Amino acid sequence: MKYQLYLFLTYILMSTVYVQAQSSDTIRAIDTLPISKIEKKQHVDLSNKKVYLFEIHDEIGPGATRITEKAIVAAEEMNADYILLDLNTFGGLVTDADAIRSALLDTKIPTLVFVRNNAASAGALISIACDSIYMKTGSTIGAAAVVYEDGSYAEEKYQSYMRNKMRATAEATNRDPDIAEGMVNPKVVIEGVTDETEIITFSVDEAIQNGYCNGKAESIEEVLKIAKLKNPEVIKHEVSATEKLIQLLVKPYVSGILLMILIGGIYFELQTPGVGFPLAASIFAAILYFAPHYLEGFAAHWEILLFIVGIVLLMAEIFVIPGFGVTGIAGIAAIMISLALALIKNIDGFDFGFVPAKEIGMAFLMVSGIMVFGVVLLLFASKNLASTAAFKRLALSTEQNRNDGFIISAYAGENMDGKEAFVVADLRPSGKIEIDGEQFDAQSDGEYLSKGTRVIVKKRQGAYLMVKEVRA
Repeated sequence: MKYQLYLFLTYILMSTVYVQAQSSDTIRAIDTLPISKIEKKQHVDLSNKKVYLFEIHDEIGPGATRITEKAIVAAEEMNADYILLDLNTFGGLVTDADAIRSALLDTKIPTLVFVRNNAASAGALISIACDSIYMKTGSTIGAAAVVYEDGSYAEEKYQSYMRNKMRATAEATNRDPDIAEGMVNPKVVIEGVTDETEIITFSVDEAIQNGYCNGKAESIEEVLKIAKLKNPEVIKHEVSATEKLIQLLVKPYVSGILLMILIGGIYFELQTPGVGFPLAASIFAAILYFAPHYLEGFAAHWEILLFIVGIVLLMAEIFVIPGFGVTGIAGIAAIMISLALALIKNIDGFDFGFVPAKEIGMAFLMVSGIMVFGVVLLLFASKNLASTAAFKRLALSTEQNRNDGFIISAYAGENMDGKEAFVVADLRPSGKIEIDGEQFDAQSDGEYLSKGTRVIVKKRQGAYLMVKEVRA
């Protein structure tokens, strides 16, 4: 009996020791999780706190950086207790992700992020910069390697930069830096997490298990509940109409349309000099093209100046310098370079060291492609526009005869076809010619004919005589 009692007491004692050991292990495991600023304040009253909410549901770029910076400033000015980021992004520019990361780390206000669906690439870096991470069912975080738009990996210098940023950010927010690096580097091996063949991307449960998520939530309200914030006052950051317009104008398809208008305006102004409207449309399109890119940090001062110089050179070639040579080619080159570089975010003026060569090539390809397509479209339109029913309804089709009281050109009653003349005011392609000592308005087929050139009248078209050069 005593022996059985001894065995029973020994069993109880060993069970107690085992449970305590297990409890200690659990406590140590919990202690390895990131301790957010919120968790540090659990001993204080979390009722009626101000929570400043802002959203990033788009590509990470200058617009997202500006929204983040403004939201943090607004939160600090109103003495908000917490900042909550509603995030859903596949990534974006590394430079802007780093700027957002720095802003979140620098603020003294506790930060939370709600991953609504995706926190990939630059989005992962931003999420890790927050004190607490909450994820919606089905969402993912990770895959932070730097890639091009076609999915191919960028050069090692970009990967190295991103790896170091991920590690440093994880260390700053008390998370495992090896896991953060593994989201960029597939060679990182973490037992039970990843092998040497894959980049880390966590589901919600995996993120929770590895200390990269503080809880699963289906809405902003659930995030606040899990964070134990009682009756919080949520103030949502409002994006201004100007900000929305800027974000629209920098979209690639909008930039393409503006380029078409810009090129078309210049083309039609050259075809009908003095009208003014095509040139005004071109100037307006240029402003809408460069202004948002300048505000977004893409277009530098010198790029805008280069565009203006290109326009001046092109105008000088057309209206001042006979023929078409070095000046005109230099003008076109300056315009194309400025338009292409305005699509790329350079650093410190002329520094494009952090811009992949592939991205620069794509920018030039886009601009040159649009210019070629635009010129072909305009040439086609100019030949076929006059025959359309819509144009005929806008154009005057009735003939104004002298007998009806209208005053027309001196040659209206005389057939000038086949007569030879001399150019007395350069045809660009419009100008003046002289026939038998009398001057008439004339126009070539688009070629430049300088003063003194011998021409022959082909036909009368409206108020102009259409002519061509008499060649030996």
